[in-house]
Amino acid sequence: MASKGEKLMSKAVLRAISVLAMFAGVLQVAVAEDGVTDSTILIGQTIGVTGTVAGTVKEMNEGARAYLAIVNKQGGVNGRKIELRTLDDQYLPERAAANAKALIEKDKVFALFQSRGTPQTLAILPELEARKVPLIAPSTGAESLHVPVNRLVFNVRAKYQDEVVKAIEHFNTLGMKHIGLLTYEKDDALGLDGVNGFNKGMAEYKLTPAFIEIFPRLKPDVDAVAQKLVGEAPDALIIVSSGANTVDVIKAIRARGGRMQIMTLSNNSSQDFIRDLGADAAGVIVSQITPPPNLSTTVLGQEFQAAAKASGATVSYAGMEGFLSAKVMVEGLRRTGRNLTRENLVHALETMQRVDMGGVSLSYSSKDHTGGNYVELTLIGKDGRYIR
Repeated sequence: MASKGEKLMSKAVLRAISVLAMFAGVLQVAVAEDGVTDSTILIGQTIGVTGTVAGTVKEMNEGARAYLAIVNKQGGVNGRKIELRTLDDQYLPERAAANAKALIEKDKVFALFQSRGTPQTLAILPELEARKVPLIAPSTGAESLHVPVNRLVFNVRAKYQDEVVKAIEHFNTLGMKHIGLLTYEKDDALGLDGVNGFNKGMAEYKLTPAFIEIFPRLKPDVDAVAQKLVGEAPDALIIVSSGANTVDVIKAIRARGGRMQIMTLSNNSSQDFIRDLGADAAGVIVSQITPPPNLSTTVLGQEFQAAAKASGATVSYAGMEGFLSAKVMVEGLRRTGRNLTRENLVHALETMQRVDMGGVSLSYSSKDHTGGNYVELTLIGKDGRYIR
């Protein structure tokens, strides 16, 4: 039979074991999430480093990395520095899906950040869902990423349809009523947004569409398309397409004497886009989803210019989008706190209400992951600069 001393010792041992088990459990929770260590957070990205949007992607990533460099220099987020691992999907949906799978399953990233393109982003959604991995700031304004709400996707930029409607409002104000649309096929998500936004805007201002012209994303016959568009002779033409396709068709239209006012969306907004257009850039209207990158009257503009100077990033609207996107991601991570889990990050982002990022206000909730709705129009001047 155990003595009184032995019984007391036994109870003390049990208590010690219980306390150790409790701390072990807490420690296990703290380190169990993929991509999180005591000192780092691993974020994954699949994006078209090469391919038809490579120029814009380069500027976006320069902006994003400029902000992350500042955050890491200041000690990171809640004591953890952010590592961004980028894989090139060549702007191909199937490659984007494969990259997302590798980043999540092989590299064990904590979250994904800033994909590029509508079909590409839609292609990675099954991989997100399989492991409940959040995606922050996809660089696409696709309606399908807003409605219905995907709990794992947090948008930062405005919707493409809002950009199209903004353009129609502008043309209508100027008395340009004969407006046409060029976009991709309806089975292409970007093309569908182009058509839906165009029809919505024309109906809102009680206008009759001049035409809706469709061309393929892959290997379009831009010469034939341009000839047809010039023959239609609209007052204004809205082009909803990406990268090289947009550049090539604008150059072909101008080469055939087409003088209609041309407008395209923010997904083409970069210094690379202007350089590729050359002399044909002058007079093209481009919608924007951030304040001007060189505007020093906003906190966001001041921060971006300082970060770009320190890192050598291109001062452009595309760079500003990357910078803002990284800032939103960091704010979500900061609000999550030290106990960093994917579920906690989703909850933290959903509690962000009317948060001023320095000139752009964003809001999220469990029923709305749109984020921002900032849209304005700019004109490319003869000197190759965007004019508000």
